Amino acid sequence: MTAALAGTRLLLHATLKHDGRRFAPWVVIVAALSATSVLIYPWVFPTAGERAALAGAIGANPALGLIFGPAYDLTTTDGFNAWRSLALGGFFAGLGAIAAVTRATRAQEDSGQAELLASGVLGRASRLMAGIALALVGSLAAGVVAALVTVLCGGGWSASLLLGATFTATGWMCAAMAAVTAQVGADARTASSMAVGALGVLFLLRGFCASLDAPAWTVWVNPLGWTLETRPASGGRWAPLLLAVAFTVIVVAVAFLLQSRRDFGQGAVAQRPGPARGATRTPWALALRLNRGAILTWSVAFVGLGVVFGYFATSVDDLLGGDAAVQQILAAGAASPDELTGAFVRTVLSLIGILAAVPGVLVMLKVRAEELDERVEPVLAGAVSRSRYYASNAVLALASAALYVLVAGAIVALLASRADIGVRFGEVLAQAGVTIAAVWAVVALAVAVVGACPVVRMAAWAGVLVSFALTLLGPTFGFDDWVLAISPFWHVPALLATDPRWTGSGGVLGVAAALLMVGFLGFRGRDLAR
Repeated sequence: MTAALAGTRLLLHATLKHDGRRFAPWVVIVAALSATSVLIYPWVFPTAGERAALAGAIGANPALGLIFGPAYDLTTTDGFNAWRSLALGGFFAGLGAIAAVTRATRAQEDSGQAELLASGVLGRASRLMAGIALALVGSLAAGVVAALVTVLCGGGWSASLLLGATFTATGWMCAAMAAVTAQVGADARTASSMAVGALGVLFLLRGFCASLDAPAWTVWVNPLGWTLETRPASGGRWAPLLLAVAFTVIVVAVAFLLQSRRDFGQGAVAQRPGPARGATRTPWALALRLNRGAILTWSVAFVGLGVVFGYFATSVDDLLGGDAAVQQILAAGAASPDELTGAFVRTVLSLIGILAAVPGVLVMLKVRAEELDERVEPVLAGAVSRSRYYASNAVLALASAALYVLVAGAIVALLASRADIGVRFGEVLAQAGVTIAAVWAVVALAVAVVGACPVVRMAAWAGVLVSFALTLLGPTFGFDDWVLAISPFWHVPALLATDPRWTGSGGVLGVAAALLMVGFLGFRGRDLAR
């Protein structure tokens, strides 16, 4: 084993120097999520009565539990921070760990860097060890920085340290999973997709079980559920994190075993050879072929999301039933029963729309990945123009996002219309349809970033993050309308209301068109990556 790890120390030093900064944005996101909770909570909910009302409302609301997990104590600042930050902070730390491991392993093999490194004194397992070590160090930094910043902003020491430890533990477990998928996937993109998909499934299962008040064993069989059982600020249990450490050690050992048995540049799941002739004669067919697996996977995922959110929609009367705090959070202050139901359905469909923008952004980021892998230049060397090539991917991103919204929206409409809550199938489906304009605006931002300034491609996610924060948490914190209006989903007309406003949708479509123009002009005028 010593020979297999030869050169790991020097490689890790170089990896930390060159790739360590790529983990910094994830550290900042996790720390900011925790710190803002501590800063904003006393300002928005200053009195004990308001805090008690919030605790009762959110504790009985499974829709928020799907994203944030159960609320154990919302009457204190640290308890609110644990509810708002634990699940999402761990999710972001996990994404950063997955990206770090994939870049240091399969991405280097795909690009040829691994072969150059192997020409020196470097053991077979050194790159995998360096990638895992980078992810472990980055996740530890995310937890430590988040804990210290939270304490400086007013959080308690014990609760903040435990919360930071959950971020680190989640990052470690995701690093271990990515180490395994790096040995299984046929290339870096496949390995990363498998790891992110596993994280997403575990995240949603944890939220779903917590929302439905499922038996305790459903939480304990889910590795992400162990962090919920730590209960920062409402029990302070460190023991469940030992399970996360054990999981990391065992899965990493499995990754090293798989790595020792696979061929260089290959995965356990081999790539299928392409067709012998003629399947991709146009850039439109090429774009569809490159993304068809992801489109099918996401379509199935949104069928499941439609069922989950449809179930919540059928329980709207129980969820909203006269509680002012819930109405503020999920129904934007609507008063009458019909307005409450309509506003709730609009909020649910907006959440679906935000999630639908994620695969649209990924389609555009794949364009950049193809460019960095030098696969775009040969395509453009023929009769295909830049505008036509970029349009094929942009249209696919917009159309697939719209498809996901309609698929999930149709299922929500079907379940809601059969639940006798005062809405019809056509009304809910039409509400899903008008949500597409906001989804297109978020995807259009990714089109603009990749086309005009791909160096800052992480900015392509800005629309998703801002929309999610303002749509789900903006009403909770009582933000002014001009702040909420930054999210395109704030402008979606409420078709179930008596007087829907359409001016906002026109403005959102105008912004989307402008962003698309920026993306196309930028892609036509800039140099391709070399």
